[in-house]
Amino acid sequence: MSLTLSRPAHACVPADAALAQSVVLVTGSYGGLGRATALTAARAGASVVLLGRKARSLEPVYDEIVALAAPQPAIFPMDLATATPEDFDALADTIEREFGRLDGIVHAAAAFDGLKPMDQQKPGEWLRIQQVLLTAPFLLQRSFTPLLKQSPSPAIVHVFDDPDRVQKAFWGSYGVAKCALAGMFAIAHQETENSNLRVHGLLPAPMRTQLRRMAWFGEDTLQLPLPDATGAAAAYLLTGAAAQYRGQVLDLRAGDPSA
Repeated sequence: MSLTLSRPAHACVPADAALAQSVVLVTGSYGGLGRATALTAARAGASVVLLGRKARSLEPVYDEIVALAAPQPAIFPMDLATATPEDFDALADTIEREFGRLDGIVHAAAAFDGLKPMDQQKPGEWLRIQQVLLTAPFLLQRSFTPLLKQSPSPAIVHVFDDPDRVQKAFWGSYGVAKCALAGMFAIAHQETENSNLRVHGLLPAPMRTQLRRMAWFGEDTLQLPLPDATGAAAAYLLTGAAAQYRGQVLDLRAGDPSA
């Protein structure tokens, strides 16, 4: 299924205090993109819920946000690869009880086991990647939609990869999950376009991440920019100013010769 791509003509950075009084959940908060998103959202005034596999990995991001004098964040350890639907329901109940609201979700968690033929991919790894990249976004939306719709301008942000690349040979479970996510994204937008809940997509430009290092052999990843600009764009999509991009994928690859 094709995606509707939009290349912005302006910097996608949330305005000062654009997320004040908001509560946002960022999955994979200790990774490159998740951390950048969480920090930008906090600077814009949000109370950020940091979600990742281990509390120990989330604590440095927590400390960085506290050092910003931003609203106090919260840590919720959860392994998306093994979490059950009941775990997601319990998480939604906990956030409602602790914060009383949720205004946005950025699903920045990633799972990738390298480029290889599908017949060489272990079944358990295939299923783990599908769970993190495809099933977890569904379960998040399912469990949190009632709470999100209580917000005046709620948003969910999904992160995509180059659709022309990931449906080619050797991308395996990761490529299949990203292609399927496009279908789920389109369906979710059609089901919510007449409600207050916005669904957004984000297509990053090449950036310095562990996944990029694993997928692009021979590339000097250190020459690529950090995920800061992409994290800022993810946080921007949570703001009301991004309403014009609902149902679209914000394409940040402008100027990338390989795009």
